[in-house]
Amino acid sequence: MKQSLNPRFLTLMCFILVVALMRVLNAAELTPVSNFTPIGAMGLFGGAYFTKRWKAFAFPLLTLLASDLVVNEVVFNGKYGVMYSGWYWIYGIFALIVFLGRSILTRISIKNVVLAGIVASLSHWILADFTVWLGGGLDLRTNLPLSRDWTGLVQCLIQGIPFMKNFMAGTLVYSAILFGGYEFLKVRFPKLAIL
Repeated sequence: MKQSLNPRFLTLMCFILVVALMRVLNAAELTPVSNFTPIGAMGLFGGAYFTKRWKAFAFPLLTLLASDLVVNEVVFNGKYGVMYSGWYWIYGIFALIVFLGRSILTRISIKNVVLAGIVASLSHWILADFTVWLGGGLDLRTNLPLSRDWTGLVQCLIQGIPFMKNFMAGTLVYSAILFGGYEFLKVRFPKLAIL
């Protein structure tokens, strides 16, 4: 007996792949919104809509990996090697964002999507900048390594605020598009609501 493909799964995968394509186009600065990253929204969306836990984590993480490889090799011409330094920390943080999508978004609503987007962005900022500080990042005022104390960590976090703002704006905008678009499609095509 031939098994047909699940329309919900195919639609979710299309959404994830479009976001990955947007990430590559943004990294190549081929879009007017190059400052906004869609990866936070992709993690939340995958976590919220893929019903099987392994799919919720696997598809967004594999999509992030594939887009990272394309960005590193095609956009940056291998300047950072196959993967950038500290990529494993970012993937761990991204898995946390997927987890937030699974736990906070048990009931899809505008309030929950906005709350999850803000929590994901703040978590990404604090954890990613902590790893920069831990790895001996530079103080952009002096171009010397950040001090290995509370002052150095605070300076690292302050330096990351512009990136956090862009990450949050991208997460919220792309979340509105992804979640709103999928909820709209679910109304038009009830088969997409079937788990």
